[in-house]
Amino acid sequence: MSSPSDLRLDWCSHKAAQYAVMHWHYSQSMPAGKNVKVGVREDEQFIGCVVFSRGASNHIGRPYGLGQTEVAELTRVALTVHETPVTRIIALAVRFLHAQSPGLRLLVSYADPGEGHHGGIYQGGNWIYVGQTSPDFAIIDKHGRRWHSRMVSASGVKKCFGQPKRVIRPDEGTKMALPGKHKYLMPLDDAMRAQIEPLRKPYPKRAKQASASDQDVCGGAAPTCTLQTSKATLAP
Repeated sequence: MSSPSDLRLDWCSHKAAQYAVMHWHYSQSMPAGKNVKVGVREDEQFIGCVVFSRGASNHIGRPYGLGQTEVAELTRVALTVHETPVTRIIALAVRFLHAQSPGLRLLVSYADPGEGHHGGIYQGGNWIYVGQTSPDFAIIDKHGRRWHSRMVSASGVKKCFGQPKRVIRPDEGTKMALPGKHKYLMPLDDAMRAQIEPLRKPYPKRAKQASASDQDVCGGAAPTCTLQTSKATLAP
């Protein structure tokens, strides 16, 4: 096993994060909008990244009485083969982010049972499980690309972060039902923990047919782009 000195986290470039997500995350897509990207190295080798963002909803903090600058979503954990436990990498990335953005009070993340995930990496880090989101749907286009319901419109156009964007129409593909996602919360101060702890529910168990880990890893050439030390922020 690697010793703690073998592990290093730092801000990473969009190019490095995109490489990791395209090669080592099942979605193969970077989240839209403003992101903060924390790169991870073991033995000086780039092994992936942890990406935080504002999330898909502008009201992600509303259920907890939080403004947009007080909450963020952990949207990607993209890692190749590594020795450090994922829960430790996430915990260090969270500390790294919070030290740079002390105004953050809560993190949200989701595990998709449709991909065989139940949230084991969050359970291992003592995140608070608050249940499943409502079932949803996606449209599968003729190229096999999956379009989430947020990116489906009868007109073929939707505003994304204030800008019109071409999206898919329901009649341009096949509708696919999606199960609700498992939702996890990580409070970043004692008052927030006291507020959301009563929401805690028993952790879901791994589905019997799901044998892969929550963050499957695969091989791939190490990117040449290096970590950068310039600061990043989720603040507007």
